[in-house]
Amino acid sequence: MLVGSAARMGVSELGRRSWLIDHAAPRQTYGARHSNYVKIAEGCDRPCGFCIIPKLRGPQRSRPVFDIVEEVHALVEQGTREICLVAQDLTTYGTDFSERGLTPGNLEGLLDALGEIAGLRWIRLHYAYPSAVTDGLIERIAQHPKVATYLDVPIQHVDTDVLKKMRRGYTERTVRDLVERLRAQDRHIWLRTTMLVGHPGETEAAFQRLVDFVAEGEIDHLGVFPWSREDGTSSALQPGRVDETLAEERAAALMELQAEIRAGKFADMRGEVIEVLVDGLSEESELLLEGRHEGQAPEIDGKVLLCDGTAQAGEFVRAKVIQATAHDLVASFDLEREVEDEDELVPVAD
Repeated sequence: MLVGSAARMGVSELGRRSWLIDHAAPRQTYGARHSNYVKIAEGCDRPCGFCIIPKLRGPQRSRPVFDIVEEVHALVEQGTREICLVAQDLTTYGTDFSERGLTPGNLEGLLDALGEIAGLRWIRLHYAYPSAVTDGLIERIAQHPKVATYLDVPIQHVDTDVLKKMRRGYTERTVRDLVERLRAQDRHIWLRTTMLVGHPGETEAAFQRLVDFVAEGEIDHLGVFPWSREDGTSSALQPGRVDETLAEERAAALMELQAEIRAGKFADMRGEVIEVLVDGLSEESELLLEGRHEGQAPEIDGKVLLCDGTAQAGEFVRAKVIQATAHDLVASFDLEREVEDEDELVPVAD
């Protein structure tokens, strides 16, 4: 018999997954060995109106701390230097331990335990729930030497009426308070988020409120998606459907605005000396290396093109930013090299 959140969400007994992968299971890694994703929980207890994940994957089930530590330790022994912790909701990690008879724990405690692993350099966080980000978590992002100054927190919207229709459980004030708390701890915490536009009931005024928020420039990396109907969700039954073409236009407009903002942020980095995790040879040219700085997650946040030197994949190097585009940075191993004019590009492929 199902009880609690599983019963509330209508999860079937037959379809419910009662297990989680553990560190002893064979782990096949793909791509770069020095960077890996580690799932710390499965399922979700949030009732978001547009999402069917709770019905598909069931309620939150967190992996024990020791199990995650063992997996990460094994990855580090194989050469991993960066891990990206992922879950449907990182911020509820450990809330199910007591009902399962496990020692109480939370995300902050997990980060402290992972921070003890020698050889691990960056711990990156995907995905936090806006209303559940604690001061303790923000302190670790800002101050812990191994937790990257980076947070992926899907805000989805800022208009309070739209958030209510989405069943997100927070308001515009919640979002603004979160941004203020992050910036108060460290202005250099890189903030990634996603926005969902065209949700039923999103008026032109509500969308403009979202545009105004993004225009304030507090978001560093942004993904925007038009709402699409998902059977089995409460949003699919709501009135006030936004025209599909209009929703796509809103998404494109928001991404265009963010591209301008990010180009400005990257341009401001010209002349800075940054730490870069080398990923390997550049896809742009075999004459260049590429990597990422602390504010760039793998594959989604752009890259740093490296010139005037050599290094191996998995190495951390210091480089001076000499150029910037809307998506990427160009940095030199030569810390004395002059910053390039914006129209003088470092040669790449012929």
